[in-house]
Amino acid sequence: MTGSSTRERGDRAEEQACRFLVHRGLRLVARNFRCHRGEIDLVMQEGEQLVFVEVRLRRHQGFGGGLESVTFTKQQRIIRAAGYFLQTHSTWADHACRFDVVALSGPRTNAITWIKDAFSTDH
Repeated sequence: MTGSSTRERGDRAEEQACRFLVHRGLRLVARNFRCHRGEIDLVMQEGEQLVFVEVRLRRHQGFGGGLESVTFTKQQRIIRAAGYFLQTHSTWADHACRFDVVALSGPRTNAITWIKDAFSTDH
């Protein structure tokens, strides 16, 4: 991944995370959903549940792991964006939802950690 831009590395990490989740039985619903409230990297479906996925790339653990990098502020932006997604995609409005984090780490991002239900809308 050397020599590529941060955006390119992020895109590759999202693609790798998507393949990882699809291989585990999830289905891709949307990618890079953006709105005025925030952004969601991947929207997936697992059974009847809609899963909003934040993908975190960490080449070095010195700055903390992927889960630690999803701050409360970032969680709130993802939750607001998910609410907007549900408002604008009424097909999914009655589905149960959860928020997952997929963290890729290491120099070649070969270590993947999937944290199901990493945070919730509860305070």
